[in-house]
Amino acid sequence: MRNFRIVRPDGALRPLLQQKIDNLTKPKGSLGMLERIALRVGMIQQSLTPALHEPQNLLFAADHGVVEEGISLSPKEITWQQTLHFVRNAGTGIGFLCRQHGFELKVIDGGVDFDFPAGCGIIDRKIRKGTSNYLYGAAMTPDEFDRCIDVGAEMVDLAIDEGCNIVSFGEMGITNTSSSSIWMHFFADVPLDECIGAGSGLDSAGIRHKCDVLRRAVADYAGDGSVADLIRWFGGFEMVMAVGGMLRAAERRITILVDGFIMSACILAASKLYPEVLDYALFGHVGDEQGHRRLLEAMDAEPILHLGLRLGEGSGAVCAYPIVESAVRMLNEMDSFQAMQITKYF
Repeated sequence: MRNFRIVRPDGALRPLLQQKIDNLTKPKGSLGMLERIALRVGMIQQSLTPALHEPQNLLFAADHGVVEEGISLSPKEITWQQTLHFVRNAGTGIGFLCRQHGFELKVIDGGVDFDFPAGCGIIDRKIRKGTSNYLYGAAMTPDEFDRCIDVGAEMVDLAIDEGCNIVSFGEMGITNTSSSSIWMHFFADVPLDECIGAGSGLDSAGIRHKCDVLRRAVADYAGDGSVADLIRWFGGFEMVMAVGGMLRAAERRITILVDGFIMSACILAASKLYPEVLDYALFGHVGDEQGHRRLLEAMDAEPILHLGLRLGEGSGAVCAYPIVESAVRMLNEMDSFQAMQITKYF
């Protein structure tokens, strides 16, 4: 795996940012989370006047071998059908949200079990047509893991070259809530059953079957126990690409806007490799997938929204973007008590 040099933002700016926020024409703390978001973005950009430019949502897609165990209500072909839908029609969930909030949507094939037509708009970085079934061994080889990390970093570099300084990540891959649940179990030290939810809509019998399959997969794990090995053993290509993208975004000091359960599991995994990555993250929302709130608590993360979302694709992150934009506007556009010659009040 490539090495990342992620440096925490210089803390010397924090008191100056806080002083600026506290001296805007409002009672101290009265804009709540907007103030905390503004402080985080200012620290990331190391600026008293941060700005947001050219936001992008990088959506990685791949299939999972464990789908053959019948642990998802949705059939496997949904992965390729929806991936193609993302680029052929703006009427997807993430499509209308990106259009509404000014995001460029990039769709990357990391390992979908389908041959997409050339020139369809999907970025081809296919590792192979789906991971191996982790019930019987590692989902991917060490070389495939390394390639996924590199693809994620490459996509972030491309976004930054195009002027982007805030990036969200999305995913498409049937059964990827299962990989997320296993990562949560290992990296947040939460009992496995408490990490497993309904995914795309399993009933109680389906959830019991899913729990049984994941318990067996965890019990039969035969790797070396390292963070990187656990990520590659149980992850999806699209998820590991997101991990690589998050690490590169932090290395290049841009803001990461984290989506729901799956992307929260990805940044948790990334943080076990490089804890500093969390200094560059804002968490878009807490969703309804069982365990998501607990997953956020493991990172001491404060979600911006709670809308009952469980779509994925980056939808919750993109929905939260206007709040982030409001926080930055607060810092740049509100007057100070001193400038307006107004007596400071509390």
